[in-house]
Amino acid sequence: MGTSKYRLHHKYDYFLLHHGGKNTVTGSCHELRINGSGILIDCGLFQGNDTRSDSPSDLNIEFDISHIEALLVTHTHIDHIGRLPWLLAAGFDKPIYCTKATAALIPLMLDDGLKLQLGLNSKQRKLILDKIERMIVSVDYHQLKNIEGRQVPSSWSLDEEHKSKEAHSVQFCFKPAGHILGSAYIEITLPNGEVIVFSGDLGPSNTPLLPDPISPKRADYLVIETTYGNNHHEDVSTRSLRLEKIVKKSLQDGGVILIPAFSVGRTQELLFDIERLIEHSINTQSTKDDFWQALPIILDSPLAQKVTKQYERFKQLWRDECLEEGSQLSRHPLSFEQLITIDSHQAHQKLVNRLASTNEPAIVVAASGMCNGGRIMNYLQALLPHRQTDVILPGYQANGTLGRQLQNGEISVVISGETIKVNAHIHTMSGYSAHADQDDLIAFIQGIPTPPKTIFLIHGEPKTKQKFKEQLQKINTLQVCNIEI
Repeated sequence: MGTSKYRLHHKYDYFLLHHGGKNTVTGSCHELRINGSGILIDCGLFQGNDTRSDSPSDLNIEFDISHIEALLVTHTHIDHIGRLPWLLAAGFDKPIYCTKATAALIPLMLDDGLKLQLGLNSKQRKLILDKIERMIVSVDYHQLKNIEGRQVPSSWSLDEEHKSKEAHSVQFCFKPAGHILGSAYIEITLPNGEVIVFSGDLGPSNTPLLPDPISPKRADYLVIETTYGNNHHEDVSTRSLRLEKIVKKSLQDGGVILIPAFSVGRTQELLFDIERLIEHSINTQSTKDDFWQALPIILDSPLAQKVTKQYERFKQLWRDECLEEGSQLSRHPLSFEQLITIDSHQAHQKLVNRLASTNEPAIVVAASGMCNGGRIMNYLQALLPHRQTDVILPGYQANGTLGRQLQNGEISVVISGETIKVNAHIHTMSGYSAHADQDDLIAFIQGIPTPPKTIFLIHGEPKTKQKFKEQLQKINTLQVCNIEI
């Protein structure tokens, strides 16, 4: 993918480097270099068409890390942490900073990845994960932390006023990003007092589980994701009604509803909405809504089960209104009696065969969210040919993934070497995206009291970034910004 490099300040040796995730939506890996010392922000896996090859060796770290003093992790989606094991293999032995919830999720997410990507056994995986856990330094939101930089060489031609500052550490803190549990954007104060903000992935507004991200008070430089920089999501506040509509229509035809979902974030949002719909049907005692109380809700993802437990553990990070509502429910919003969990592969295969032969009504939530691996693949292979099947795609589908093919209306797809006819009904529900849309991104930028000197658009496809740049340039208050894509 190559590395892009930008000088942040004409007077100081401050540079921003992109090692991945600049013109793609996966593979996030950015570096802030200050006087020869480096700080990495994320080290993610490339997915879909962003991958360079199918060889695990192609995940090797291709850039120099000898000067890197720390890694800051914004959140635990695999496109932000997936290359951590390869970073360690390259010799990285510095602290890994993240929020407490992210620290709890990292081993779960990487364990799954190491098993699927490299086929490592439990003992091999444990050796790697134990080392990573020893390197993790968990930090509270809003807590200020210092990273000590290297001493400036005396040969450098800095004036006396700034030489002492340049030798000091940089300070950073994590702020809630609203994307998934533990996700954060990062504020880093440079030695000259300026602030650079890395957005990580920002969440949309008005989601039921997590609070909205609040704009930073200062950002001289803003590095912001643009996944949906050219899109507008469906209204999040009414998404459960749209989900209910699809479910009702599907049940009229009979058959299974498949929902490919990321194990962290998307799955929990879906379960929360489904529980609320079930609770509503019980409270209203309406016969037309009785189907909810008899409909099996199947979570076929051992990883998602573990992640959901962490959502319950870190309940204090939920939105206040959600906690108030949840405290009055007789059922638990992320663990309810109709929820059937599938653990073993044998039980999984048995269920796939049963649903394929009977077409009995059920909602199945399984990973992966982009249909590029995981247990959802077996369901799709068995059930896509059935006209009674409905597939709900609740989030972004990267170029080159099976999810994008289904979203684009392909009449046949290839799964495990077999050509599969697509007779199922395919639905896209952007209201379940964990990413901010164009309006949310603009609101985040406009919420910064003084517009940034430079806005770097990352984590987006080139056409999307260009359209978002054009949109920003139309806004009066942002016309003073230099916008880099």
